[in-house]
Parts: sequence; structure tokens; C-alpha cells
Amino acid sequence: MQYELPEDIDHLAEDVAAKWLEKLASQIAYHDTLYHTQDAPEISDQDYDQLVRANRAIEARFPALIRADSPSDRVGASPSAGFGKIKHAQPMLSLSNVFDDEELEEFISRIRRFLALSPDTVIEMTAEPKIDGLSLSLRYEKGQLVMAATRGNGSEGEDVTANVRTIQDIPHQLKTSEGAIIPELIEIRGEVYMDKVDFTTLNARQAEAGGKIFANPRNAAAGSLRQKDPEITARRPLKFFAYASGALSLAPASTHAEFLEWLSAVGFQVNPMSRLCQDTEALLATYEAIGTARPSLSYDIDGVVYKVNDYDWQNRLGQVSRSPRWATAHKFPAEQAETKLIDIDIQVGRTGALTPVARLEPVLVGGVTVSNATLHNEDEIRRLDARIGDQVVLQRAGDVIPQIIAVKKDARTEEIAEFSFPETCPICDHPAIRPEGEAVRRCTGGFACEAQSLERLKHFVSRETLDVDGLGTKQVELFRSIGWLNTPADIFLLADKREMLMALDGYGETSINNLLSAIEAVRTAPLERLIFALGIRQIGQATAKLLAIHYGTLECLQEAAIAAADETSPAWEELTNIDQIGESVARDLSRFFIDPISQQIVGELLVEMKPTPPEKPAANSPVSGKVLVFTGTLTQMSRNEAKALAERLGAKVSGSVSSKTDYLIAGDAAGSKARKAAELGITVLDEAAWIALAGQQGDPSN
Repeated sequence: MQYELPEDIDHLAEDVAAKWLEKLASQIAYHDTLYHTQDAPEISDQDYDQLVRANRAIEARFPALIRADSPSDRVGASPSAGFGKIKHAQPMLSLSNVFDDEELEEFISRIRRFLALSPDTVIEMTAEPKIDGLSLSLRYEKGQLVMAATRGNGSEGEDVTANVRTIQDIPHQLKTSEGAIIPELIEIRGEVYMDKVDFTTLNARQAEAGGKIFANPRNAAAGSLRQKDPEITARRPLKFFAYASGALSLAPASTHAEFLEWLSAVGFQVNPMSRLCQDTEALLATYEAIGTARPSLSYDIDGVVYKVNDYDWQNRLGQVSRSPRWATAHKFPAEQAETKLIDIDIQVGRTGALTPVARLEPVLVGGVTVSNATLHNEDEIRRLDARIGDQVVLQRAGDVIPQIIAVKKDARTEEIAEFSFPETCPICDHPAIRPEGEAVRRCTGGFACEAQSLERLKHFVSRETLDVDGLGTKQVELFRSIGWLNTPADIFLLADKREMLMALDGYGETSINNLLSAIEAVRTAPLERLIFALGIRQIGQATAKLLAIHYGTLECLQEAAIAAADETSPAWEELTNIDQIGESVARDLSRFFIDPISQQIVGELLVEMKPTPPEKPAANSPVSGKVLVFTGTLTQMSRNEAKALAERLGAKVSGSVSSKTDYLIAGDAAGSKARKAAELGITVLDEAAWIALAGQQGDPSN
């Protein structure tokens, strides 16, 4: 939808004003739905605020024209049809905004006038960072979490209880601490967010897997929370700051500052930058301090929220339209800049993914000079219609990751041609294939591709994999350039090059001995580390460990993966029944091992290495040799902890229910797996029964 604003509100004729109110109501409703329901905004927060301010300004001039569907009376958007709906016991309101010192002064003056306070009466207020995330309401009864809902339209939100139970920052049971009152009923309001490092990692993982790329941490948090499958939410690194209450049976504090202390005492994360202020000068000083700290924060904020501290005053002030009179948000200015797109480079990653990187004329954004920006993949280039030579609008997504958000097409000249994404690898010239249904194009060269080969060698010896001390990125690049390292097995041949190593700068007797000792030590590295070191697409540390436990040796894994290339085979069924290994992961595993070059690499490694198999699990527990499936949300231990315990007790943990399943351990919101287990006559245990069974010594049948 086109983004439009009236040019001169002060001189609008009444009939023109009515048309603008209709147009603005339509635009705001459209962007509300994109932001709150689809997690895919098309315009910035600042542009949206301009739409809202224009609507309010016209309504202020022409009160008789205020529409029944006025955005001024609406909060958010209707809940998504994909979730159950929960009616908020107390509405979740939106905040009014101030954008400069004068508007803040006027906000304080309105409070003083409304409460009839004398000019010398101190209006104590709190100032807190405004977290750029997804608003959430948590309902606790007798200290127990019973329900969680998004803000939705302010009156009714989406039921995300099962997903919220997977977020570590949100307590299932409020802590009882000295002096902390636990009301019979209380709603806790706060913000679900994703920090910047986790956002970067998630997007990289999504890009590698051909999944959805999130524009910013807020969208990533919202999209992660609103997954139909709580297991997906559990794998996303969501966090939560608590900052307010909704309905309650008993107030645990008389001021907002005291309430923040109470929240911390009962187990919530409270933003440490919140401050209690005695006057406007203190509020503005806090705003400046938080704004200065903003680039270094690990999470996104887009302003500072001011709240009247005294709850009696809050109750007297009440609300107007969709906003409380006792609080407002002081927004930060947009951190965007315009520059020229000089070139688009295609980088090739360890797994062959072709990633476009924009080269830019250097420009200052949010205090940092930016000359490169991610373009994610070819779909993103096509969506933006980004072309070399274009003027582009740049922002640091999450104030960290430089990102092009728009192209100034009106500034484009005729000679600027459409960008053509390469169909061959720019490094090795092998075909670059984009599998059906994926967003990423990949080089098919494998180890024959210089870029992939080098990155795979770096990965093979990295700290997370074999951790070869003394063989870091610089050393791998040096030895590769000399011609000493072409495949992983070549690492073990460096011992034959002691004399040549002595001739290199920086290498003396001690450093060479240390390096060769480190290489010698990894000959018996744990099997799961070797599997992860091979750099197989979608096989991370956790999955490598599952495979090591299940198959026991690299030879058995390779044999099974090759057999699983036939998706009708027992090997395929066995592989995909391993917990957390779905069809996509199984196919990537099989593709790797059936590749002749990969087989050669594995064969060479097995000549040099004798990896240590995983520790054998217990053989005499009640679940030894049994197949277990976990589903739903556990409250006394995390799902990962429960699965690890099962594996230590000798059980095999599967991700799907089948006739081979012995036990289904069902937590809250168990869903379809529990229904299938019942149909197959499989024993279903609740969490308490599982813990009791796991705690038994030996086989109870003996």
C-alpha cells in the first residue's frame, strides 16, 4: 500500500479532511495488520507514527469528522485466526508519544492540570527503556502461570501459553521471597524480545537452511513466539522483560518503582536501566543516557517510557482513548541514512551458500561508519529491486547489522541495469543450484571449490569442533596457500613437515611441538566432535551427538546414511525416527555420505583417526533399550534435560510416535503425538510418572 500523508493539515478544507481521515484509517489498519499479525512491517516505526499523528491532528481540527473506525480508538490488530483467543481481564493499552522536550513538558503539564497539583508539587516518574519486541500478558493464579496472551487488539489477544512456557525468563511459578506478597491473581505485562547476537545467529541459520529471513529482532521475536509448534519456539532464543501489571486481586506495591522491585523478587527479569526521576530535567537526562548507551545494548530499544510512579495518581489519571494519561513514550529519532550501492559481491560459505553483500559508499549510521550491508539472498535483491548504482536507504537492523531497507527508485537513471544473480559459483565456476522450495542458491563444487574447501578446513579445526590448539584461521590460510592443506586428513601430515615449519616466521621449537602435540591429541577426538567437524549441512553439535550415540562409529553412520538414500528403506525410517532429525536433515546427511569426494575424505580421516565413541549409557535402568518420545511442555525439567537423562539411562529418544515407541512422556499441551500414542496403545506417562520411573534403580520387573 502506498504511504501517503497530507501536506498542510492546518489549511485542509472539511471535505478534503474527511477524505484524508478515510485514507489514513485505511493505511493505519493495513500497517497494524502487517506489524501485529503478520510480523512483516513495510514501513518504519517513525513513518507509522507520522500517519497516526496526522490522523489525530485532523481529528483535533474536525471533531465532527471522527470516524467510527478511527485508529485513535484502536490498539494493535485483531488476533490471528491461527491461535485461540483470550480476552484480557484488563485492556492492554497503547502509549501516546512525545518527540521532543517541549512535548514532554506539555505531557507533565497535562498531568499537573488533571490532578490539580500546585506548581511546586513533585511528580515522581520512572524512566525505562522502551523494548522493541512483542507485548505479552501473563496470568498467574496462586503464583502459578496459567495463561499467556499477546496484546492483539488490546481487548483480545492470541493464546500462546504453550509457547511461552518454553521461555526461560518467564517463571512457571512465582518465587516466594521475604516480604514479597503473592496475590491470588495477577497479570504480568512485559515484552518478549530477541537480543542482537541471537538474532544474527538465527538469521544466519535461517539463510543457510533456506528459511525465512527476519528483517529485525522484533520480527524474529514475534515470529518465533507465534509458531504453531512450541518445539520451534523452544529452539528460538527468546527473552522477556517484565514492566507492568494488568488485573490483580491484591496490589503487591503502592508505586511503580516498588512494583519493579517486586517483579525482580518473584523471578522476573527487570530492565536494569530503569530510573526513578523527580523532575523533567532528570527524565531528559535519563533519556539522553539511555540513548547514548543504545548502540552498545544487547537488545533493541526505540525510545524511553515515562510513567507516573504513584499508583493512586495512576488510578486517578485513568486513560483517554486507547492510551493511559499517566504514561508516554519518548521515541528516538530514526537511525537511517542514504548512500550509493557501489557493487554487489557474492560470497560463498562453508556449505556452498551464495550470499550477496552490498558494497556501499561509506556513510555514518547510528554513530558507526558503514560500507557493507547484507542482502541475504537473491529473493531479497528481487524484492528490493536493488541495482548497482542505486541510491539506497540504509539502517543498522537492531543497531548492529547494516541492512538496506529501501531503494530510491525515483533517483534511478536509465543506464542502471537490473542485477542478475549468478547461476554458477563465482569462485570455482561449478553450477550454483537453488533447490525447489529454498531461498538459497548453493555451489555444487564441494571441496573442489576453493571457498568451501578453505572454510571447511577452518571449521574442521575450530574451537567448537576438534579444537586444534595453534591451528587457527591464519595458520590454516597460510598452510593452504603453501599447499600443505587441501583436505582434513592433511592436518595429520604436518608432522612430516617439521623442518619446513622451522623455516616459517613465528615458528620455533616450542610452538611446533605444541602444534604437533595438539594435532596428535585429536586423533582420538570424541566421535560427535568429528561428525560435527565434517561440516555437513544442518548437522550441528547437538545433532552430531545424537548421531554418535545412535550409531556408535563413523563407519556405521556412513553405511546407514548411504542406505538411507533410499527413502523407502529401513535405514531411512531408523534415521528419521531419531529425535530431532527430520527428513530435511536426513537428506542432507545422506547427500554428504553418498558423494564420492566426501567418501574419500572420510576414508582418509579414518586412516589417521580413531575417534572415541560416546560413553555407553546405562544398561540396567527401567528404560534401557526402550524407545521414548517426549511431547508437550515439562515443568520440573526442560525437555532437553529430560531427553539427556533418558539417553544416559540407555533409552533411545525418538522425535515421532510409531509402533516401535515404548513410552510417550506427555507434558502440558501434548497434542497430536498423545492422540497417536493412544491409538497405537502405547504407554503414556505424565511428567511425574516419568521422573519416578527415571529414578528407579535396575529393572523393576526383576
